Order: sequence, then structure tokens, then C-alpha cells
Amino acid sequence: MKILIVEDETAAYESLVEILSEIDPAIEVIGNTESVSQTINWLNSSALPDLILMDIHLSDGSAFLIFEHIEIEIPIIFTTAYDEYAIEAFKVNSIDYLLKPIKTQELDRALQKFRKLSRSNIVEYLSRVNQLASGPRYQNKLLIPHKDKLLPVDLQEVSFFYTSDKNTVVGLSDGSTIPYPKTLEHIFSTLNPANFYRANKQFIIARNAVKNITVWFDSRLLLTLDRDLPERIYISKNKASEFKEWLVNE
Repeated sequence: MKILIVEDETAAYESLVEILSEIDPAIEVIGNTESVSQTINWLNSSALPDLILMDIHLSDGSAFLIFEHIEIEIPIIFTTAYDEYAIEAFKVNSIDYLLKPIKTQELDRALQKFRKLSRSNIVEYLSRVNQLASGPRYQNKLLIPHKDKLLPVDLQEVSFFYTSDKNTVVGLSDGSTIPYPKTLEHIFSTLNPANFYRANKQFIIARNAVKNITVWFDSRLLLTLDRDLPERIYISKNKASEFKEWLVNE
């Protein structure tokens, strides 16, 4: 069996390779892509595998964007860290989905399920899985690694995401701040743009957190949120009209 692994975290990729080797040494991992664009290019230019293991959150956006550009002809087993997200998206459309951290027994079960599929089963499955691009899907919660735990955080409690010196934090409306090891680009790709706005290179802000707007002397907008900030948030003159339209038009 030849497998393509779509995964942007090195540790997660290496763990999958190790588990696959443990399950069946004859399994061959023929590629690893880390982004939507890289996966599209790989599938368009390479000999196709028998199966794809695909993480949902990639370095340049949601894996569902792949289905908007090409028709997938290979069965997929999805992997994700978000339970509620997985159930909603894959209940009908997936051969199987695995929740991180992935366990050997669960991956073995998924591979056995794949092996039992008839050709007609696969054709029917592919007709459904390619419909995953029919509309955007956004997560409702974050799972933030903290020491040896994962902290579930409801996005309704988030006021902003802020990055400085390659370190990102989540600012909650209760005034607390939690480190979050993701880039703003990755984070924004998973958020509903109706509820969150990329204010500048440092901030993503929540609509419900905006409490006051001051028109600055050079036509920039100075924002006041519902909690203290690590630094002031300015909306540039070029983005001011876009921001005001976003704020009032849900």
C-alpha cells in the first residue's frame, strides 16, 4: 500500500510514519506535503498513492481548499485535533477520521476499514468527499497546548490574537492571555471572517470585542477593545473603509 501524508507538523508526520511501519512494514509512504498549494501540485504531478492521510489544518489554510481546485480520486483518512469539527465534517463524508494524538490501534482500524472497501464503495465515497468544498467550515473552539494538557477555548471568549517576535498569544475577554504556537496566517485561515478581522501584521481581532473607534489625525483608526492590549491597534487609512463595512455588516 502506497500512502501520501498531508501534514505540516514534523513531529506528527514522523509519528505517523513510525505507526504505519509498526502496523505493516510493507506500507510505503511515497510523499509528505505540508500545505494546500503543495498538495495540489503533488497530486497533479506525481503517481497517485492508494490512500491519503490528511490533516485538516495546514500551513496555508484549511485542507478543504484542496477540493476547490482539484477533484480528489484517492480515498482519504482525515486527521484533526478538533473533535466537534471532525464529527461535523466527516460523519457522512469520510472513510474514517482520527483524532490527534493518533494511536496505533485507531490507525490500524482505519486501514482495515479502507482495505475492506469495494471499488463501488470507493466510487461512492469519492463522489461525497469532493463535495466537502461546497462551503467553508470554521471551527468554534481552540485546543491550546499548555504544559501536558490541551485547553479548550470557545472562540466567543476570544478578544484578539497577537504576535510579536514570532510568539503568538490569545487574548481572552476575561483579561487572561494564553500562548498559542500558531502563526496568525494559520489561525486566520480557520476563523470565520465574519467574526474575526486581520487588523494588521500583529493582530486578529474579534468583532464583538470592538468597543470604541477613534479617528486618528492621519485618517487611521485607533481601536479600543473590551480588555487591555499589549500595544495599540491601528487600522491603516487604506483599510479603514473595509474595516468599518466589516464591523457593521454581519
